[in-house]
Amino acid sequence: MRTIVIAGALALLGTLLGTRLAISFLVRKGYGQLIRDDGPTSHHTKRGTPTMGGLVIIIATIGAYAISHLITWTRPSASAVLVLFLFAGLGVVGFLDDFLKIKNQRSLGLRSKAKLLGQSLVAIAFAVLSLQFPDERGVTPASNAISFLRDIDFLSNLPVILVIIWVMLLIAAASNGVNLTDGLDGLAAGACVMIFGAYTLVNIWQYNQSCAYESSAGPKCYEVRDPYDLAVVAIALAGACFGFLWWNAEPAKIFMGDTGSLSLGGALAGLAIFTRTELLLIILGGLLVIEVASVILQVGFFKATKGRRLFKMSPLHHHFELLGWQQVTIVMRFWIVAGLFVAAGLGIFYAEWVAGT
Repeated sequence: MRTIVIAGALALLGTLLGTRLAISFLVRKGYGQLIRDDGPTSHHTKRGTPTMGGLVIIIATIGAYAISHLITWTRPSASAVLVLFLFAGLGVVGFLDDFLKIKNQRSLGLRSKAKLLGQSLVAIAFAVLSLQFPDERGVTPASNAISFLRDIDFLSNLPVILVIIWVMLLIAAASNGVNLTDGLDGLAAGACVMIFGAYTLVNIWQYNQSCAYESSAGPKCYEVRDPYDLAVVAIALAGACFGFLWWNAEPAKIFMGDTGSLSLGGALAGLAIFTRTELLLIILGGLLVIEVASVILQVGFFKATKGRRLFKMSPLHHHFELLGWQQVTIVMRFWIVAGLFVAAGLGIFYAEWVAGT
């Protein structure tokens, strides 16, 4: 447990202290957020607020993981390194998008095709590598199956090409889910703290009930490669988001930008894939699902009714803004919703194990 505690503490301190330095640097450089003209008018006051704060989250997380392993003198695992690769890779795509927005002084960065290509290349590389690196039991970080709480029998042994497509879809859904949720001060960061915290608990439980150990190798043990090291990554991510929230809460002194939202979404997808809980992420990340669904429903309803709108604006948090709710009220209530989904997901995860023992 030492490595987990150290990683979480270092990541929290890294963003708590590092974000302050980043704000000063970004302000001096004039790297401020550009605001859409078609968004809520209350957001115009945020124009010029430093963005790309996701860089601090990425550096703090990877740094905390590396230092915690040096302190405890333990070897990094293939699973953890691959999640961090996905996390950082999507962060690079998000950084390019954020940087071009600032450089060109417009609210659009990378062209949609270029952004999709970047995300796809990182996702494909991650998917292919995830089916490599078997341990002494032959277990690879990812499996050839779609999973809920464990691999689903009738969706196991999928062809590699279908596994790659499934991984790409999951990464795209999770990264865009965080990206759409990141529309109010502290909303996405606070929700991510809870979800990554949940995955820390999931990984610790899977480590204690791992099939790799004779003492816990019962019929309900978990065939997960490197669950302990995945818990180190998850707590580092939770700690980094928590520290960043100090500066990102209303009124935000800095935004994470696509640099942060795409990378955090990718990390969520990576943890879900490696813990064999891909479909459980729909529940744990229920708030993200609601935000994405509101956009899909809005677009679909708009096209089906030839111009009518289901919500005043999407994603859903903007709808409540235009209804007159205060931003802090929306964020707090959405955090409550996120917490309820996380509690439900953890409850389902634990209940499945108890029912089978």
